[in-house]
Amino acid sequence: MRPGLSDPGLHWRGAGLDYSALVTRLVVGLGNPGPDYEWTRHNVGFHVLDRLALHEGTLFQHAGERAGTGLEGYGGPPAFRFAECLDPDGLLLKPETFMNRSGEVVEAVAGFLGTPPESILVVTDDMDLDPGMLRLRPFGGAGGHNGMRSIIERLGSDRFCRLRIGIGRSSTDAVRHVLDRIPERERVEYEISFAEASEAVLDWLLEGDIERCMSRFHSRWKSGP
Repeated sequence: MRPGLSDPGLHWRGAGLDYSALVTRLVVGLGNPGPDYEWTRHNVGFHVLDRLALHEGTLFQHAGERAGTGLEGYGGPPAFRFAECLDPDGLLLKPETFMNRSGEVVEAVAGFLGTPPESILVVTDDMDLDPGMLRLRPFGGAGGHNGMRSIIERLGSDRFCRLRIGIGRSSTDAVRHVLDRIPERERVEYEISFAEASEAVLDWLLEGDIERCMSRFHSRWKSGP
């Protein structure tokens, strides 16, 4: 039977074991660190990874706690949190460099693990999608998103997968829109989207086949650009 979000702790690695050789896929959730950015639209990527970690019975660790993990020996930028899994094998990564410098951590961690761009999935907000709408893509440009631009520049490639979470557009300033908190009345709908997105991430970790994920999940999600 395929493990799913209803099987807590089934395939996440325990503490103190070194499974660095098994980490073949990297999932990156984009956001800004600290309480000032909690529930801002720019942080939906963090929420999806938190949701997946919660359901799979693992906790995020700070980079300084990497001894005895698959990142032991890593010497790159330490501004991130991470959670590891064993089956499916992979690493969940939340850069804490602030959005515009996300690529610094992604490049360093991917380089340490030997993870190629096509084995990376980035979960990010997207103003071109209606709030809560979800879309998977196998590759693409930055689309005006500074975090995505940073990753593309640092990896030297846009051939990594991405899961876009709609936050809609504002009739006013775009920067203010992404840094505003999601209104309380909208959060239930976003929580549903986070749950659906985390299920798609898990499927990608299990199969590593973004085209299959797109075929499976897009038929379940509302249509969009």
